[in-house]
Amino acid sequence: MSTRMSQQSVYHLCPRLAKHLTALGDVAPDSTVNRSIIHLVNLRVSQINHCCFCQHMHSQEARDDGEHQVRLDVLPAWREAPCFSTKERAALAWAEALTLVSQQAVSDDDYQNALAAFGEQGLIDLTAIIVQINSWNRVSVGFQFAPDISI
Repeated sequence: MSTRMSQQSVYHLCPRLAKHLTALGDVAPDSTVNRSIIHLVNLRVSQINHCCFCQHMHSQEARDDGEHQVRLDVLPAWREAPCFSTKERAALAWAEALTLVSQQAVSDDDYQNALAAFGEQGLIDLTAIIVQINSWNRVSVGFQFAPDISI
């Protein structure tokens, strides 16, 4: 891999980037989008976008908030895994649809399921979170940010 700008350089040269992306993920405490769903969406979108840095960070944050490792292990196969709720499935389908929008139109079913699960405000909150993580992924992948992984 070539050497690219560091995280510190990117965010120092453009502090509004981190400020505004962080703000996109701010949801009200009473939002229908809870922390568990945010973790699942952030991790699933990061998997789709092949963002190593964000996958590492969001899986650790999810575990720190009490998420079960077994659910994280099967997240790429969430459609087949029985451990995800109807609400989580609606969020994951919406997240995948928006992340892969260049490959396929967002279906009415995905929209209706997400709206039914989250309501109008919740769907907007969820959409902002999906926009946020897709943006973070593009910054991290573009600049080849890598997590500090030692085993």
